[in-house]
Amino acid sequence: MKSKTTNLQALTRLALLVAIELVMKFIGLGSVPVGPLYMSFLTLPIAVGAITMGPLAGLILGAVFGAVSFYDAITGGSAMTSALFQVSPFNTFVLCVGMRLLMGLCVGLIYEGLRRLDKKGNWSCIASAMCAPLLNTVFFMGYIVLAFYNCDYVQGLVAKNGASNPLIFVVLLVGVQGVAEFLVSGLLGGLVSRAVQRYLTR
Repeated sequence: MKSKTTNLQALTRLALLVAIELVMKFIGLGSVPVGPLYMSFLTLPIAVGAITMGPLAGLILGAVFGAVSFYDAITGGSAMTSALFQVSPFNTFVLCVGMRLLMGLCVGLIYEGLRRLDKKGNWSCIASAMCAPLLNTVFFMGYIVLAFYNCDYVQGLVAKNGASNPLIFVVLLVGVQGVAEFLVSGLLGGLVSRAVQRYLTR
């Protein structure tokens, strides 16, 4: 009976995080337009789920993020992914969904690894949560460079930003937005995750 109750509580927490992620997205709290990119805070519930519930929860929440991102690509909600969708629907799907699945999974695995070093749980939550926006940016921009760098749309951004190579292109395009995501989502995600863990272990 206790096992069924525990499983129901875990599913309820996961459903709540999925709902939070969707609400953040559809009322505009999840992403802020910055040039061709969006400064996204949707990694916050993914980090909380991956840290407090494990890599599988991170994978599921990453899939939700990826699904709404791909929806934007299809409907024109995002200028960049919509342009990339015209180049290759398959690679855009991998970009939007696959990279977010990978990010959510990795955050959960990173936390499990760091938690072994952090016996008291003082810093592993914040360090792992900061990996969510960092990995989201690295995987997303890395796949753009890998799959789309030579297409006309990306080359137009390269020329506009005066980038001399793919690495400089990523740095110039992400800029302050990436730092803001890293700090805001990372710190908030870590603090919320730690608070949730303490509540669950009372």
